[in-house]
Amino acid sequence: MENRSNLAVEDSAALDGMEDSQEGRYLTFRLGSEDYGIAICHVVEIVGLQKITAVPNQPPFMKGVINLRGKIIPLMDGRIRFGLGEEAYDDRTCVIVTDVEGRITGLIVDRVNEVLEIPAEQVEPPAAANGGGPESYVCGLGKVGDSVKVLLDVKPLFNC
Repeated sequence: MENRSNLAVEDSAALDGMEDSQEGRYLTFRLGSEDYGIAICHVVEIVGLQKITAVPNQPPFMKGVINLRGKIIPLMDGRIRFGLGEEAYDDRTCVIVTDVEGRITGLIVDRVNEVLEIPAEQVEPPAAANGGGPESYVCGLGKVGDSVKVLLDVKPLFNC
């Protein structure tokens, strides 16, 4: 019995270590001409674009749903959500499947770039006041070399 409780404590410590290792890590992707990032802890997987089933009476940025291995996943088009205009999907268009507080949603992006580690001291607060437009989903601006990644707060982004 004592071995079991030690194992549980070790497993818990390992899980805590995994969460710590995800701190400051972002999956970066492109929408239009800009690079964005979301905390890797919210990313479930990245899949290619599949057949989308339209759902009536949804906001324009909610493109519909996909059936991903038996699970129905609602899809949000990032370009439309941010007012960047609608573009035809191509072979680089993909879906970032996210989990935000148990709510699974897919974000359609032009392309996925890479996972970057951006230390907290390299993240500046958003320049504009968060007032309900696309900037209200921005939680920071990550400096990476000579470029800037717009870091998104997924909770308000997917709260539609």
